[in-house]
Amino acid sequence: MMDKRKLLNGILEQLQGELEIVTQSAASALEAATHSESQAEDHHDTRGIEASYLAGAQASRASEILRLITVYKFLYLPEYKPTDLIGPGALVELEINGHRSFYFLVPQGGGLSLQLDGKPVRVITPVAPLGEALLGRAKGDTVEVESGSVTRTYRVVGVS
Repeated sequence: MMDKRKLLNGILEQLQGELEIVTQSAASALEAATHSESQAEDHHDTRGIEASYLAGAQASRASEILRLITVYKFLYLPEYKPTDLIGPGALVELEINGHRSFYFLVPQGGGLSLQLDGKPVRVITPVAPLGEALLGRAKGDTVEVESGSVTRTYRVVGVS
């Protein structure tokens, strides 16, 4: 299995990169909102207001990313034995239709994807349908996840 510490460092790098982009965008939107060209010419002109809403949303996203960075910096990474039940901090290898994929189950901040050792890893949380289905399962178990009218069946290949 993969090195979870290396995976965690990759997630932190990805979040730091996103934080830089969002912070720069927020600063640009704030500058646009306060620029003299953004002053309303009449009561229908909303350029300044729209730019300020954008700046506020981006600042909020930056705060959320900072919170996630803190969560990931202090994330406990248990070492799972192949026979252990899946819980937070588990790196799980699944198979579906002959294709294998990796999922990192964390308490918060799912939705990220990154490459580790040339293999894609998807970060999921226990509130995601797949994350919820994996909790308490073990290597060799199968889990079914409904997505709309489709049911996907995964087999747990490995846990670390």
